[in-house]
Amino acid sequence: MLKETKEFIDTFEPKLPLKPTEKLALVISFIFHPVFMPSILLYAMYKFVPASFASVDAKDFGFVYMAPVFACTAFFPILSVLLMKALGFVESIHLYKPRDRYIPLTVCMIFYFTLYYFYKQANAPFLLRLLLLGSYWNLVALFIANIFVKVSMHTTGAGGMIGMLIALMFISPISLTLPLFLGLLIAGLIGTARMLLRAHHASEIWLGYALGIVIQLAAYWYLS
Repeated sequence: MLKETKEFIDTFEPKLPLKPTEKLALVISFIFHPVFMPSILLYAMYKFVPASFASVDAKDFGFVYMAPVFACTAFFPILSVLLMKALGFVESIHLYKPRDRYIPLTVCMIFYFTLYYFYKQANAPFLLRLLLLGSYWNLVALFIANIFVKVSMHTTGAGGMIGMLIALMFISPISLTLPLFLGLLIAGLIGTARMLLRAHHASEIWLGYALGIVIQLAAYWYLS
């Protein structure tokens, strides 16, 4: 029975019509998809701790930081997965099956590392380098973990968000209790959404959280 359940989840595709709760879960899963998390976090950091990006004028922030980050962590990875689906390298753009994740994760690692290296050479703000290094390390960890067990990429991204907020609390002179609370709430919604869609076992959800938090904090300690 457990084996049949696991096989069902590993090959799950949402079936129409969706229940209202499943529709909401689908929306949450899309908005907080892992490829969007770096851009969301970068914008949030700019709003919460703008002094960290004081080296760039506000009018140039979008062009210098937001646009490249979105392009390399969201636009090109999404485009790559769509091309892989069209060429038959993956069965679904949602990458439900672990074996479908190897090539997309490799491609994403290339984009993320290139972006991190570029901003490292450009001596970009510490928080941006921290975000990109943690995101890159999370991809590497996901790739390795995927060999042995399926891990929720959504909650890994959410865990990275929590890890980033914890790191911010170490270095920020202002209280970030409210942002951390909001981050925990969003992370909980993401995990709940993945469970409602039956895309993962509970263990895969929690493993994603743990992986994201630990890796992001490891990146902080490495750069510090």
